[in-house]
Amino acid sequence: MVIFRYSTLLMLLLGSFFGYVGCDSTQREVIDAMHVDDPKLEMPGTPVSLVAFVSTPEGGEDAYLQWGASVAETLAAPKEVLRIRGYANVDPTQGPQGLTVFEFASFLDAATYLNRPEIAAILAAQPNYSETTVHTFIQRSDYSKASPVDGDAWQILNILLIDYPIGGKDAYLQWAASVSSVIQAAPHIKAITSYDNYYGESPHRLVMREFANPADVDAYIDLAETKAIQAELDQQAGSWVRHTFVLRSDSMNPLSPLGE
Repeated sequence: MVIFRYSTLLMLLLGSFFGYVGCDSTQREVIDAMHVDDPKLEMPGTPVSLVAFVSTPEGGEDAYLQWGASVAETLAAPKEVLRIRGYANVDPTQGPQGLTVFEFASFLDAATYLNRPEIAAILAAQPNYSETTVHTFIQRSDYSKASPVDGDAWQILNILLIDYPIGGKDAYLQWAASVSSVIQAAPHIKAITSYDNYYGESPHRLVMREFANPADVDAYIDLAETKAIQAELDQQAGSWVRHTFVLRSDSMNPLSPLGE
């Protein structure tokens, strides 16, 4: 069962994102519909990431991954999608068990991708294998530390899912801007990107921090500067959670293929 949160087009995208991974099983339904001619889809120069949290039924992971492998090349082939990355939680007992990230240069590219008949066919088959929650994020400019190779991805992804306190979004963003230089200066972090939930829903903000290995994550978290910022985050955010994922070898990147 696909958990639809957003517009018909945008949420369908990651409904099919077999994700190569698993996740929490939160159920939601569509509350609005977006048309291809919606002006929000035409915003130029605004990167869009659609993030899927996916859960498979007990005993169904192998079938899900086999199906995912069978449709991976089809999902990655369209020119609109810049990169597909699938991650598994380093702690398989913790939810979300994993996530998949599909990256686009714009909403229009995402909509074009979703309207392709071969993609639609995969979407139609997806509920047979997993339940999916989809979030639509737009990239912010808080951080400028990117991977050294265009389209590259590091093996470890540490994410923060943050909800703003009621009436506290502006104050949070001002604080985040004030500490961004300290965060991205840490040598352990190889790349960092922040996003806003396009629809203003929970989670309000996503921060993706890429590392070369799990040891670097631990070393970064143990830094005095990191602990101080985390203590401030407890005060600035309404709530927040942190998860660490490892890149799956069957992730696909049309720009710079990843995997075995």
